[in-house]
Amino acid sequence: MNLKLNKTYLIITILLFIIEALIAIYLKRGFIRHTVGDFLVVILIYSFFKSFILNSYFKIAMSVLVFTFFIEFLQLVNILELLNLQNNHLIKLILGSTFQISDLVAYTLGTISILAIEYKIYKLWIT
Repeated sequence: MNLKLNKTYLIITILLFIIEALIAIYLKRGFIRHTVGDFLVVILIYSFFKSFILNSYFKIAMSVLVFTFFIEFLQLVNILELLNLQNNHLIKLILGSTFQISDLVAYTLGTISILAIEYKIYKLWIT
């Protein structure tokens, strides 16, 4: 694994973080908060790692998908209650508190979007 700063992905990361923060602050419920936010968070995490890591886009995307699924399944076992963090608003916001199949779908669709975009970019560089 090689490390090198990629300014493009860093800018994407910062922009997505701002969007996610605005969603968290201003939208308390609804499709954008619960589904689009989950879709974007996968892209946010992916772009964060791509900001520093030179590796296959496929490997990074799949790693992010596994990570997000892992976090979602921790919600299924009530990890916040097990760690006595159910009243910590920041941790609850970051990790979530309820397991939802729709979140897994959003993470998967976000990953598919990453792969499709990166594949197109990769093909442009090759040809």
